[in-house]
Amino acid sequence: MKNKSVGLLIIGIALIMGFLVLLFNLGLRNIVTQTCGHGSECPMYGTIALQTYIGLGLTAFIIVVGLFLIFSKPEEKIVVRRIKEKKKKLNLNGLDKDEKRIMELLQKENGGMFQRTLMEKLELGKVKVTRLLDRLESKELIERKRRGMNNIVVLRH
Repeated sequence: MKNKSVGLLIIGIALIMGFLVLLFNLGLRNIVTQTCGHGSECPMYGTIALQTYIGLGLTAFIIVVGLFLIFSKPEEKIVVRRIKEKKKKLNLNGLDKDEKRIMELLQKENGGMFQRTLMEKLELGKVKVTRLLDRLESKELIERKRRGMNNIVVLRH
């Protein structure tokens, strides 16, 4: 159910409850009038008044809750869509043999690895790998990110 419908339902129930409290109050007053010999100063009248105020107070509180539900905005649904990112097929044309090996290794390693690990897997020297990475970076195929004393080599998307 929507908030407005629930609010109206609660207010309707509260009004019925308030009507019943007032009827009960009237019935108790008639009984006390007939049975109490002290007249209008009978202590039972004070008890009836207290019970009536409590009943009407609860009724008023329930009406306020109903009004709040009527005038409050319903919760908005948040829809999150996950878009599957398509992996681009990298164009390896125009690359030499070692550059292609680097690109293939990076693709196998989910797009990134440490430069030192890359050197070890390629079994090439530090200077050779640095020059190869410089060329790939100038072609905007990879990106090097500094991490402490080492670089992380990642594919550019």
